[in-house]
This record gives sequence, C-alpha cells and structure tokens, in this order.
Amino acid sequence: MFLLSKLLSHGRQSSAADGRRVAAEAHSEPVRERGGVMPLPKKLAPPLEAAGSRRTPKVLHKVDVHRSFGPVQVVISPECTVGDLMKAVLELYVKEKRRPLLAETDTLCFELHYSQFSLQSLKAEEKLLNLGSRNFFLRPKHRNAANASCSCSYSDEAKAEAKSLFPLAKFVDFLL
Repeated sequence: MFLLSKLLSHGRQSSAADGRRVAAEAHSEPVRERGGVMPLPKKLAPPLEAAGSRRTPKVLHKVDVHRSFGPVQVVISPECTVGDLMKAVLELYVKEKRRPLLAETDTLCFELHYSQFSLQSLKAEEKLLNLGSRNFFLRPKHRNAANASCSCSYSDEAKAEAKSLFPLAKFVDFLL
C-alpha cells in the first residue's frame, strides 16, 4: 500500500514538472542546477559582458572632518588618489551644508591622515588601493606651514572670533 501511494505521487509530480518545463523552455534558457537542468526566465538571465568592459567596483570611504560631527561617507573607486578623495569629501561637505562651515574648500589647504592621532599626512598622489584603510581624518594644514599656493586664513578666523561682541556666537554653529 505504501509503495502504491509512493508510485502514484511520484507519477503526478513528474508529469506536472514536465508540463512546466515544456512551457518554461519555450521562452527561457536552461541553467544547470543540482538536480539537472532548470529553466531560467530570460528577464532574470544576467547580461553577457565583454571581457574588456568590466569596471572596477567602487568602495565606501568614511572621512572625519576636523571639528565636524560624524564622518562624511564617499563612494569612490579604489583606483583614485588621495587628492581625489579629499576633493570629493570637501564637495560633499559643502553640498550637505555641514557645520562648522569651512572658510576654504581648496584641497591644498587640507591634509588627510589615517586618524586624528596620526602625525604623518598622506601624499595626494598616492592611490587609495595602496593605503589599506577606508577610514580617514581630514584636517586643515597648520597655519605655520609655509604654502604659497594656499590662501587659508585660519589665524585670522581665530582673531575675529576673539574680538567678537558675542563670544558665545561661535557655539551657535554647533547647535544648528
């Protein structure tokens, strides 16, 4: 009795599966599965790519900006340089209207570090792929650093805050 019910149920499954397979094969390509050939609808089939047209994947980098709340998250190719990352971070920082507002958005006025505790800055020509990290810290260059091409005025900014009639006004940026 058990064998008879098993044979009947097996016969129903195979005939139903054959009917679906014939209907599906009319408009799909077969894909090799564990149990044999299973049809895959053409809409779900992956597009054929040429071997040379493959692009490098983009990677998420998190960059903390000096005195800012929370990191700026940038999706950029690992083939880009540190200078490209700094430029993308500064553009996104200004676009998102983050606080505190930056006096300068020129990449020459900033330096990128592995962390806020790292003293050595990264070179602008170095590729992100070679760095081995995706978390960085962006801070303005020292005001004592002699850089003729950079017109950063952080010392003037500090003097203006000290002479302000409202000394607590500098904390308003943080509250907004």
